[in-house]
Amino acid sequence: QVQLVESGGGLVQAGGSLRLSCAASGRTFSGYAMGWFRQAPGKEREFVAAISWSGGVTKYADSVKGRFTISRDNAKNTVDLQMNSLKPEDTAVYYCAAAFVRGSNVYLLGLDEYDYWGQGTQVTVSS
Repeated sequence: QVQLVESGGGLVQAGGSLRLSCAASGRTFSGYAMGWFRQAPGKEREFVAAISWSGGVTKYADSVKGRFTISRDNAKNTVDLQMNSLKPEDTAVYYCAAAFVRGSNVYLLGLDEYDYWGQGTQVTVSS
């Protein structure tokens, strides 16, 4: 069992930056692919970014590519999402997710592929 706790959300003006962090506990962090998803009011949860358990492979949704950066520290059991040049359309609850994978460079893009989820952290971008 893996427990995930997100932090770092808040209110920011358009063009600003936020850094989200996800802390994992319960089992060894290594071996788990990690991802960030978001859900805006009235919309389905969508993929934002993913990272392999080695940290060597990252993937991004087209809507955030070039603005967001996902990273992880396996020694600290954390995965971060640096968000720059934020836009009002980035407003959503952001969720961290984890899944055990067999392969250091495996990453996962689909909601159904992840087994563990955090409770979410609200990000609000004002125009």
